Amino acid sequence: MDFSRRRFLTETAAAGAVAGALSAAPANAAVAANAPKPWGATPSARQWKWHQRGMYSFVHFAMNTFTDKEWGYGDEKPEWFNPTDFDPDQIVAAAKAAGMKGIILTAKHHDGFCLWQTQTTEHSIRNSPYKQGKGDIVRELGDATRRAGLDYGLYLSPWDRNRADYGTPAYITYYRTQLTELCTRYGKLFEVWFDGANGGDGYYGGARETRHIDAPKYYNWPSIIEMVHKLQPDACTFDPLGADIRWVGNENGVAGDPCWPTMPNKPYGQDVGNSGLRGGELWWPAETDVSIRPGWFYHADEDSKVKSPERLVQLYDESIGRGTNLNLNLPPDRRGRIADQDVKILKSFGDAMRATLANDLTKGAVAHASATRGRGFEAAQVLDGRRETYWSTPDADLTPTLTLDLAPGTHFDLIRLREYLPLGVRVTRFVVEAEVDGAWQRLAEKECIGAQRVIRLPQKITARRVRLVVLEAPACPAISEFALFAAVAPVPVPAIVSSDPTVLDTTRWTVVSASGEGAAVLLDNDAATIWKQPAPTPGHPVQVAVDLGGGVELAGFSLTPGRQVDAHAVPPKGYVAETSMDGKTWTKQGEGEFSNIAYALSTQRVAFDKPVEARFLRLTFAETALSAPVLAIAGIGGFSARR
Repeated sequence: MDFSRRRFLTETAAAGAVAGALSAAPANAAVAANAPKPWGATPSARQWKWHQRGMYSFVHFAMNTFTDKEWGYGDEKPEWFNPTDFDPDQIVAAAKAAGMKGIILTAKHHDGFCLWQTQTTEHSIRNSPYKQGKGDIVRELGDATRRAGLDYGLYLSPWDRNRADYGTPAYITYYRTQLTELCTRYGKLFEVWFDGANGGDGYYGGARETRHIDAPKYYNWPSIIEMVHKLQPDACTFDPLGADIRWVGNENGVAGDPCWPTMPNKPYGQDVGNSGLRGGELWWPAETDVSIRPGWFYHADEDSKVKSPERLVQLYDESIGRGTNLNLNLPPDRRGRIADQDVKILKSFGDAMRATLANDLTKGAVAHASATRGRGFEAAQVLDGRRETYWSTPDADLTPTLTLDLAPGTHFDLIRLREYLPLGVRVTRFVVEAEVDGAWQRLAEKECIGAQRVIRLPQKITARRVRLVVLEAPACPAISEFALFAAVAPVPVPAIVSSDPTVLDTTRWTVVSASGEGAAVLLDNDAATIWKQPAPTPGHPVQVAVDLGGGVELAGFSLTPGRQVDAHAVPPKGYVAETSMDGKTWTKQGEGEFSNIAYALSTQRVAFDKPVEARFLRLTFAETALSAPVLAIAGIGGFSARR
């Protein structure tokens, strides 16, 4: 099984041509006649609109919220889904306070539980206690989203670990029926999200087995994408080849630098997804998805691990600032609300970004260029605040300079550039320079401007002039914005100190046996220290046994994956967990696969069927995720059932 939630990558079918290409010409006929011709791939109308959203929020809220898992097995009971105070307006308000332009809800995750009033399955909200089975989370959140003036999108997991017919043609009919319901009953959608995790172990109607599929052949993605576009013409589809937008290649919130919006018309690897391909024949821009917490679903033991507002500002620079859209996940808790700590952080981040971007310091500046294309393409077009106008030069002038004369005393540390995307990505390499105290200083040299390029300086400077110098380009530029800002720092939000009473104290634990040296770092409570071992091979698993320092009630174990530095050192794919009182006679407590461990990299909590008395815990790992050559684990812990 492939452990990426996103990774269609090398498994998708050939793409069709991008539909609905935009007209690149300005409205005025005389100006339009002199407009540059598009270069390379260009966005469709829905892609162009998508680019302008910038950032929006995933909302992972499903059965996993109530089982404390990331990936449900599919055998969960519908009555377990029971939010005590579901408040869609509170969820939307938290997202809007952060500056988000839309919401994407997980209508169905891998466990197959449906959050809308579908008649296709009994494994749905109809059979839950929520509103006596009459509730509809998809509708309620959608209505709240639109009341707030935001756009709405939906996620529908292609993988369904509940369905007995998963892997057969009958399931595809079922899946398309569900997708049709969502695309026809819940108003206009701006994005439809297909997850890349497909096939593996699951309940499957009681079979409790592992099933493998050939995703491109099984789902026939081009036909599904075509269906979505027919039912929701403005909705961008996420990730399989032929879709409107692609995965950025990680779940850390970091786009490549550069991150080109163009790609080859073929399956791609993680690294190419992160960087894109200069001159690729498809306009297939990246979406950068990341959760505000380590996990995608709410877990109480992560209340102390919410990303700070300062980290969110950095994520802004590393995603939106590199031309991608940011999809920031906000997981509601078991009440059905965004936790108070998350709300405070989102507001601090949103307030800081609004204050920063409220005052464009180029207002009143004078723009001039080494060359212009003529009327309608003057240098001043970069200052008018409109995305549809742009500065350009004659076709043969590929390396011009654009200079802004600033008002005296202009003090800034944030630079934003934009290209007019309907003409394609034209600038390959550029520099930004500033005249400070009579001398020109180079502030940055970068590749790719695209939808927007944000450059944050280490400190504020006072400049009399700034200039953009195009160093390399295959076509004359089309620059729609050159803006300057003075960054406002977010108000700090103190982190919560964790006090989960179920987490066992590992200071008394000791490693008694391991497949290799250095395993003691697994117990040091430091995610930066990582135990690495050669990958397990058939008949030669990696194993570690721990003395718990005396008999304890053990309800399960936790495993913190080693932070993935590269594709060669990753966490284990699955586990076998055993306990013992004497270190000689072992009892199996469970085995299975970890949930999305290779990319989310959040601590995994694995609960046993029931708490047991144990003195020793032994974990066996037979395979690495992604079949990588090195296994990497940062920590092991345990928890009890007592509070």
